[in-house]
Amino acid sequence: MTPLTETDYEVGQDNVNVLGLDIHNPVFFISGGIIVLFVFFAAIFHAPAADFFGWLRPAVTASFDWLLAISANIFVLFCIVLIFTPFGKIRLGGKDAKPDFSYTGWFAMLFAAGMGIGLMFYGVSEPVSHFSSSFAEGAGAPDSWAPLAGAAQDADGARQLGMAATIFHWGLHPWAIYAVVGLALAFFAYNRGLPLTIRSAFYPLLGDRVWGWPGHIIDVLAVFATLFGLATSLGIGAEQANAGLNHLFGLPVSEMSKVLLIIGITGIALFSVVAGLDAGVKRLSEINMALAAILLLFVIVVGPTVAIFTGFFEYLGAYVVNLPALANPFGRTDTNFFDGWTAFYWAWWISWSPFVGMFIARVSRGRSVREFLICVLLIPSAVCVLWMTAFGGTALDELVNQNVQAIADASLELQLFVMLESLPLASITSFIAIVLVIVFFVTSSDSGSLVIDTITAGGKVDAPVPQRVFWAVFEGLVAIVLLLAGGLGALQAAAITTGVPFALVLLAMCVAVWKGLATEHALTK
Repeated sequence: MTPLTETDYEVGQDNVNVLGLDIHNPVFFISGGIIVLFVFFAAIFHAPAADFFGWLRPAVTASFDWLLAISANIFVLFCIVLIFTPFGKIRLGGKDAKPDFSYTGWFAMLFAAGMGIGLMFYGVSEPVSHFSSSFAEGAGAPDSWAPLAGAAQDADGARQLGMAATIFHWGLHPWAIYAVVGLALAFFAYNRGLPLTIRSAFYPLLGDRVWGWPGHIIDVLAVFATLFGLATSLGIGAEQANAGLNHLFGLPVSEMSKVLLIIGITGIALFSVVAGLDAGVKRLSEINMALAAILLLFVIVVGPTVAIFTGFFEYLGAYVVNLPALANPFGRTDTNFFDGWTAFYWAWWISWSPFVGMFIARVSRGRSVREFLICVLLIPSAVCVLWMTAFGGTALDELVNQNVQAIADASLELQLFVMLESLPLASITSFIAIVLVIVFFVTSSDSGSLVIDTITAGGKVDAPVPQRVFWAVFEGLVAIVLLLAGGLGALQAAAITTGVPFALVLLAMCVAVWKGLATEHALTK
């Protein structure tokens, strides 16, 4: 496969100009039209939509949990294998390419776009939920923890199991999903001259057919996965911001409050959208990185410092020991954990992968394949483990050693603020946490609209601003209608439903990446 020229793929893109917009026909019209209809009907037929989403999530997870689990395992193994092959020396953009961003800026954008809202929402709530489940039910509870090595007999065992399960959901597996998409897009865009869109990764498998309906279908699926994955995150962010503002200032927890929050924060995101990647996303990402580092350092210093540092290695060890059992999709009896947590997470990460993967690709020119995979796969995983150990470990210490039962009794979105309440300067740190959730919200909306706009413009990275505004607005509207049509359950159902079919797309993408790298390696020998 030889590199294409701009003329080669300009013809294939079939872009049309409508009212000053640079639209990739028919991807924009199909995806945009369906999203508009979805928002309209979900808003009008509120009760039937709520019933539908209440049925959808358990139905999809029960049928396809095995596919999600197997796919996630394949993505991890694929990335690890690539690190140790000669393909690792290939540089994204050619052998003379230089990185566009420093490590500091690169990592800041990685974290702000990759998992920000999720870390804030689940950093306390997931370890506490797993601890409560495993400790309450213990070794005699096959429905929850039987597949794990050494079922919990005491509080310490329950803590290790809970943290091992949390690390499983936030470590290698999600970042491997992101890495596969990011590597595919970066390689085919920078080394093969293809447009920066999902269909380009399938050129080794489909050839020129990627410019026809097979490619259109791939890009439309990517738009749906990205938008509903983002809507899930935005809805979760609104839930937590509302809970935090109620905790600090008494703002009512209601559907109206959440809707107004989404509208207000989406409005802020529009300013960042107009500012562009360097002035908007990069600056907000670095602000978020600084605030997140301050909050993390504060919790480590004033919390159970020794327990956090020792727990980092202890929980990593528990994760390694229990990883085979956690990742095994066969013969599962822990249906609540496997379907309720793991299947949702894998589908959520997969639905986020076009967004995060394309965003990572845009900022990763000049990195070698090995450097890219190590940095995207291993370093962020380590930081996620540290975050979960600090916040989740502190919450578990308060729960076990200080008997702060309010943490376990609080709703998921409130548990972070209850944990902070037991530490000094609770009002200040809780306010910082709310700001973090809001800025992560803005960054995700901004980054997501950039990525969706790139897909629907046929890979163009400088499409007109009104198109990004359109997608940013509809990300917020989808989050609103999902919240009103069933709350967190509806948000999770949307992520799972779009994540399952896109898992098949990513599996095929692994084959295409291998073929592309093999060709590149042969040409550069």
